[in-house]
Amino acid sequence: MRQLLILSLIVFLHLESTQFNPVNAENAESSTYTKAREDMVANQIETRGVKDKRVLAAMRKVERHKFVPKQLRYLSYTDGPLPIGEGQTISQPYIVALMTELAGLKGDEKVLEIGTGSGYQAAILAELCAHVYTIEILEPLATRAKALLEDLGYTNIMVKYGDGFLGWKEFAPFDAIIVTCAPQEVPLPLIEQLKDGGRLVIPVGTFYQELKLIEKKNGKLITKNIIPVSFVPMLRKNRALQK
Repeated sequence: MRQLLILSLIVFLHLESTQFNPVNAENAESSTYTKAREDMVANQIETRGVKDKRVLAAMRKVERHKFVPKQLRYLSYTDGPLPIGEGQTISQPYIVALMTELAGLKGDEKVLEIGTGSGYQAAILAELCAHVYTIEILEPLATRAKALLEDLGYTNIMVKYGDGFLGWKEFAPFDAIIVTCAPQEVPLPLIEQLKDGGRLVIPVGTFYQELKLIEKKNGKLITKNIIPVSFVPMLRKNRALQK
């Protein structure tokens, strides 16, 4: 009888320990995402030639799944862009890493981002520089990204709802400018707001787009074509309001 009671107690304790525990489930999910980020960096980013250790560390740290709609989170660390609503996307992880590396950040810079979108690129930049100023032309996305970035504890990011083509003159000049949407030509205001010695990383084109690195040196522009890319087009304020 005593043995039966002991056996029953053991079975009861086992069942209790295996019952659903929200904390354990959350920890398991977090561990799964951490492993997915490690694989993303190793298999999608490092293998394609991104070498900057600070960029790689930021890509491992920032939780991309938190910037992806819940119904698509299982795809958060796949090798491609994902829709985030309003006809926009969160960029492919490799492209985010590549553009960030091209910006050449050391830690004390002031960076302008055009096209906040989900806020993911801004979060990556915020891990690598002193201040990020980011502009989104679609108000629902601007509002959502601002709230998310604040919830995640970023205090060095300012989000603005506005026309990114015009830049953010109030805080210019910028050490680097990253554009995550494609204009047909490089916006002149962005060139004017780029600090001498600064870098502008921008996709340019319509059906065919080229990612360009533009450096300003002694007032002169040095342009280098990097790779063909495919970004959503840059919207202007009047067109965005017509949607």
